[in-house]
Amino acid sequence: MANFLLEVGTEELPADFVSSAIAQWKTKVSASLSEEFLTPATIEYYGTPRRLAILIKDIPSQQSDREEEVKGPPVRAAYKDGQPTKAAEGFVRKQGVSLDDIEIRDTPKGEFLFIQKKIKGRSTTEILQELCLQWITGLEGKRFMRWGDGDLRFPRPIRWLVALWDGEVLPLELVNGSETIKSDRITNGHRVLHPDTVTLNQATDYVEEMRSASVEVDSIARKEKIIAEIIAEAEELGGKAEIYPDLLEEVIDLVEYPTAVIGKFEEEFLKLPTEVITTVMVSHQRYFPVHQEGGDNSLLPNFITISNGDPQKKDVIAEGNGRVIRARLADAQFFYQADCDEHLDTYLPELENVTFQEKLGSMRDKVDRIIDTAKIIAEQLNATEEQHNEIESTALLCKADLVTQMVYEFPELQGVMGEKYAVVSGESPTVAKGIFEHYLPRGADDAMPSTLNGRVVGISDRLDTLVGIFGIGMIPSGSSDPFALRRAANGIVNITWDADLDINLNELLEQGAADFVSAHSDEESPLVALQEFFLQRIRTLLQDEKNIDYDLVNAILGDDDAEYTERALEDLLDARDRALFLQEIRDNGKLNEIYETINRSARLATKGDLDTEALDPQEYINPELFEESSEQEFYDGLVELLPQTEASQEQRNYQLLVDGLSKIAPVVSNFFDGENSVLVMAENPDVKQNRLNLLGLLRNHARVLADFGAIVKG
Repeated sequence: MANFLLEVGTEELPADFVSSAIAQWKTKVSASLSEEFLTPATIEYYGTPRRLAILIKDIPSQQSDREEEVKGPPVRAAYKDGQPTKAAEGFVRKQGVSLDDIEIRDTPKGEFLFIQKKIKGRSTTEILQELCLQWITGLEGKRFMRWGDGDLRFPRPIRWLVALWDGEVLPLELVNGSETIKSDRITNGHRVLHPDTVTLNQATDYVEEMRSASVEVDSIARKEKIIAEIIAEAEELGGKAEIYPDLLEEVIDLVEYPTAVIGKFEEEFLKLPTEVITTVMVSHQRYFPVHQEGGDNSLLPNFITISNGDPQKKDVIAEGNGRVIRARLADAQFFYQADCDEHLDTYLPELENVTFQEKLGSMRDKVDRIIDTAKIIAEQLNATEEQHNEIESTALLCKADLVTQMVYEFPELQGVMGEKYAVVSGESPTVAKGIFEHYLPRGADDAMPSTLNGRVVGISDRLDTLVGIFGIGMIPSGSSDPFALRRAANGIVNITWDADLDINLNELLEQGAADFVSAHSDEESPLVALQEFFLQRIRTLLQDEKNIDYDLVNAILGDDDAEYTERALEDLLDARDRALFLQEIRDNGKLNEIYETINRSARLATKGDLDTEALDPQEYINPELFEESSEQEFYDGLVELLPQTEASQEQRNYQLLVDGLSKIAPVVSNFFDGENSVLVMAENPDVKQNRLNLLGLLRNHARVLADFGAIVKG
């Protein structure tokens, strides 16, 4: 057993590539070793801004010898008149064996030639020389570059290679035009704290030797050090740092030897909205904000930055970073004061100069469409006059902040500044909050809007985008979704479910598609594509977020059943509730109690022609045609079931329906198989139709809950 180290030394890599490269190697390295029949004890992966490394421990020094079965050509092609053909001779020559080693076997496709080939294991060093170059050049990412006069591509120029097989250098060469980078045992320490080279004697010395050279190659150790120092520095200020996970992950791969440094800025900047200050710190400067401990949790005029420099020069580093953030905050202060001098609605005309999409007009055009859709949704929800006014005001102003100086400079503050400027302009707190909340949720784990106007305008905004982009034919395909249409549709469904909004999505899609065609007479209606798209989103959300079994989702949304798909789009809440209820009765066993009876009835009911919406047995059954008591019992059971079904529809309480179906199940079983059972397909056509109608009515009652034919028996 031996240990192997590979280090690729570079100029400063982008932080996102460091983590991406390690993730890629974790998949590729173990897989490629496995393909070569090599299994090490462990594989450790390291990365910093100036290096990527792999330390493979306890790997066999050579592959084991093995046998491999190789299938050759069919016998009919390999032999002619008992003599081997060129096909047989070519096969054995290629495999390095003789004709005597051939074995003929019968297979389902006829007789074929086979050989048992003995393969001698290759040395691991020979294999690693091939694999290492593949591991390096096989990495993928954004913004790769070429340097020198070669064609080698990497995010930053590669400057050195370390390849150690225990204590020996494993020869590797990366050729880049006229430059050849050869492997060695010499690496580089921290650029500032240890500018000298480092000579590695053993592969397993790597981590400790690099620490001695002020380089922490272990990202987990760097993370722990960063967190500990941030917390300690914040406590020194009497505050608590806000450690953003995404920022932390980025900073980890920006430094080789992290040092937390406290910086400060003037207290006058604290008059700016907190979101502005933290955006400047986090998004633009990669600083961690510090809040007062307890109390109102307000910001302190300080920040914590993670330095890759000399810890002895923390004061100089702090002052330099302080000058930078003061300049950024001064700009933000100017933008904020200038924006506040104008009422938010005075920015609306400027939206005419901002293009939403070339074929769909300006952002001002979009706002007008949002207002129209929001009015329809408000009517569907029976909103009060006050709510109507709040929704309309929110829709009118929801995009106004896009043309303010602050949002132009800091686009990530859209919506946030809209809320601030609405308050300054004298709008109601509800309207102001709705302007911010109409962007929620911005991602899978984001908060949901809490105000009615925020919800309605958010749905309207997303619907307008979906209708317009689908209308011009830019439908998402595969992983390509430049307008984030899947996220928009998910947002509409999740907002509706989260707030129990009783909206008719199908009606909104029909109106939106009709309005689009009216404005774009040369385009086809996007309605059908939108309906299919939303059904797929609902299906995905039910399975992935609500944890509903796939067959139960099929039973709710239907399989090419227009009645179910239309029902789901007309009532998203009902689709959700029925899916959750189906999962509940599957889990508690109630579904199994009624499954067989309903499915058997439904299969036979297809022999008849009863409309699927028929429910009342008194309208479709003639008791005078009954020949057995089981038919009367079936009929009586349906009469008793009817009010329970109707109540379950009105109250969305499907337990009432399932209770009724459970009660009638033994009656139907008796109808099929009991002492007074009947032959459904009777010779008398009227009796036959009457019995098929009994089964059809039971099927229809069950269809109020779901299509039981789509459910897989548990």
